[in-house]
Amino acid sequence: MKALVLWIATAVTIGCASLGQFAAVVQPPRFEEADDRPAELRLVPPSAGRLLGGADIRLWTSVTNPNAFGFTLSSLEGTLFLEDTHAATADFPLGLPLGAGATTVIPIDLSIDFTNLPRLADIVRRAAARQPIGYRLEGTVGIDAGRLGTPVFGPMTIVRGTVGR
Repeated sequence: MKALVLWIATAVTIGCASLGQFAAVVQPPRFEEADDRPAELRLVPPSAGRLLGGADIRLWTSVTNPNAFGFTLSSLEGTLFLEDTHAATADFPLGLPLGAGATTVIPIDLSIDFTNLPRLADIVRRAAARQPIGYRLEGTVGIDAGRLGTPVFGPMTIVRGTVGR
């Protein structure tokens, strides 16, 4: 009986160690600016919710699962920078299933409030003149990989590109 208990304990320990090692090799999803869908920026006039107006930005993003198994992209939290100036924050529950090696294009929609206009004044002028504006979304990405766990990757640069090119 003692030998059986020892064998079961050893098997469970080895199994957990193997699973832990496998979970450690889960690679984060890769994000890139979508080739065929440029980011969109639209100026929004003042309203009750945005007293000084603002802008809506849609980042078309290609997301790839580099793993040999599927997972669900479950969350994305981050900060949007326009020309290295903090412009907005993002916090999205996603629930996007990605098969092994699969790639899909998703929109990431953000709203920018111009209440802190001095910090964003140059960007507003460039947007009004339809000049290109560099963007960078930094933050964390969470996935649900079933039995392999729910790792969160980052902080990292999630995606970067240009609006208005």
